[in-house]
Amino acid sequence: MNEKNSQSNDFSSKISHPGFQSKSQNLKKDRNNPKRESGIPKEIANRMARRIAITTGIPTISGMGVFVLSYYLITEGIAEIPPVITLISSGGCFLIGLLGLSYGILSASWEKSSGTLLGIENIKPNISRMKQAFKAQEVPK
Repeated sequence: MNEKNSQSNDFSSKISHPGFQSKSQNLKKDRNNPKRESGIPKEIANRMARRIAITTGIPTISGMGVFVLSYYLITEGIAEIPPVITLISSGGCFLIGLLGLSYGILSASWEKSSGTLLGIENIKPNISRMKQAFKAQEVPK
């Protein structure tokens, strides 16, 4: 019993020690540090998220809808659909959704204005930004 009390006292002394800080305290310091601005600004991240939701969400829902529609048509006797057609159709939709993920990220504008509807003009500058970020992360040999 005394061992438990001594262990809890050691822990409480560590917490009260001025050099001991929790992770949440360190995170608060990082947020308040204006020098640390790595990452994507919040408004741009939100813009990317909206584009990703559209360019990935619609094809993904369509891919699932292919299964439902195919099941309905077969069970009601409306059409004879080979399973391979269902598989290829839904797989194509999911592939388009996967491409939409990359497109949604690369087509988002990094300017204050949201850019055009399709954002095609933003793809080339965003690829350049991505390459620069990867080069900055490379370890010198």
